[in-house]
Amino acid sequence: MARVEVTITYLEMEHPAMLRVARAPRPDVSLERVNPPAPDVAARYYNDVGRAYHWLDRAEWTAAQWNDELTRAGTELWILRVDGAEAGFFLLTLPAPRTGEILYLGLLPGRVGEGLGAHLLTSAIERAWATGADRVLVNTCSLDHPRALANYLARGFEIVRTRAEWRELPEG
Repeated sequence: MARVEVTITYLEMEHPAMLRVARAPRPDVSLERVNPPAPDVAARYYNDVGRAYHWLDRAEWTAAQWNDELTRAGTELWILRVDGAEAGFFLLTLPAPRTGEILYLGLLPGRVGEGLGAHLLTSAIERAWATGADRVLVNTCSLDHPRALANYLARGFEIVRTRAEWRELPEG
């Protein structure tokens, strides 16, 4: 295990007018809601997307743990598709009254660099506002994709705080 310092950045969008929309540069991009959210689908996306970024907190979750998470009121799982093929996902929830939170968002390996990340984030934000949220939250860390924070800022999120912590990561 390697001990690394990680910076976590918390971001917020307080009004729909703050959103700076970005769309995919191709017409064959679609979003599909998984309803009801399926634990096996959520776990697969979490692991497939998060592996490169050391998403470890839910990597060993059981189907029952995922089911508990996904059956909370206001939780939605969405899949991004390109020409019908899976490309990414986001997991959205309304954990507090009128607060939308993007819990996880990312592209599958091999889909990064196609201009899909900004589109996926735009879609997640729009969906949060569509649920009646009064604000939208997300956080990222220095282990996430190098362009993640820039994407959040480009879409209109504002940084509300940062903090550093030490994490143990697998070697290699």
